[in-house]
Amino acid sequence: MPADATAAPTPDEHARLLDMVIGGATAQAVYVAAKLGIADVLAEGPATAEDIAKRVGSHPEATYRLLRALTTRSIFAEEPGRRFRLTPMAQALRSDVPDSVRPIVLVAGHPVTWQHWGELTYSVATGNSAFEKLHGMPVFDYLAKDPDYAALFNESMTFSSAIEIPAILDAYDFSRFGTIVEVGGGQGRLLAAILQNTPNARGVLFDLDSVVAGAPSVLTEAGVGDRSTVRGGSFFDSVPSGGDAYILKHIIHDWPEDKALDILGNVRAATGPDATLLVMDMVLPEDGSPHFGKLVDLDVLVAFGGRHRTEAEYADLLARAGFRLTGVTPTAGSPSIIEAVPV
Repeated sequence: MPADATAAPTPDEHARLLDMVIGGATAQAVYVAAKLGIADVLAEGPATAEDIAKRVGSHPEATYRLLRALTTRSIFAEEPGRRFRLTPMAQALRSDVPDSVRPIVLVAGHPVTWQHWGELTYSVATGNSAFEKLHGMPVFDYLAKDPDYAALFNESMTFSSAIEIPAILDAYDFSRFGTIVEVGGGQGRLLAAILQNTPNARGVLFDLDSVVAGAPSVLTEAGVGDRSTVRGGSFFDSVPSGGDAYILKHIIHDWPEDKALDILGNVRAATGPDATLLVMDMVLPEDGSPHFGKLVDLDVLVAFGGRHRTEAEYADLLARAGFRLTGVTPTAGSPSIIEAVPV
């Protein structure tokens, strides 16, 4: 039965609510530990807070308090003598492990990112990007003006893509496509992996000139350079024609509705009648069940003024751009593969 909405909260519910409120402190504590490289120090073995502070250049007592706080979240563990060691969760903060989440943490807790979260009220009131309100420009324009933040942002995107690619390849068969066009494909790591798995296919990578500058070396190192073409340009102007499949991975959610329709409209203009559109993104549940993507959706709102969608919302958006949704394939990672055909 549904919970009685008029019932007084239990002590446990009070505690859970307060735990959520203090979540911002947890996020910043994890960020500081990652920025200081504490997990890398502890990878050499347990150490006291004083020894760690000497290694990373921090205040000894404050470092102890930081680590002590993180033990309450199972990030690090305290031993007798104010010594700390890594836990399985803390291993993911190391910079030298394949599944490190450190690049994402360094962006999520960065002052630039943290600042626009402080303007969530504005975004909820208006539906617009808090980042753009604060900086007077969209995120992607700002990246061109802040190379340090841009480097962290791009590294986090590269990491996210790397951990998602195996799940995408396991979930979907690309072998039926002769020419695969990835729109907004960055430096081509997903396209390279797809072409490695489909030896008879050719690929076209399309993104801004400044973004694809390093793509030829990525594609060549993957052994697919001879089957790849790199094109520079903006998907707000046009996209390359002649593809059998068009991939948009983590693109549509980054833009307000009108801009998302502009992108999809340009893809529709480039597609032939037998082409397939593959949008790779989170698909939110239609009901009220908990889902990580519902929180990520707020991040997309404050940062970009964009949104994540349910299957029905994707079907509606695609229909307005001239496509018909034909299926949604989940993956073991965060994105699903939303398949559509032109109408």
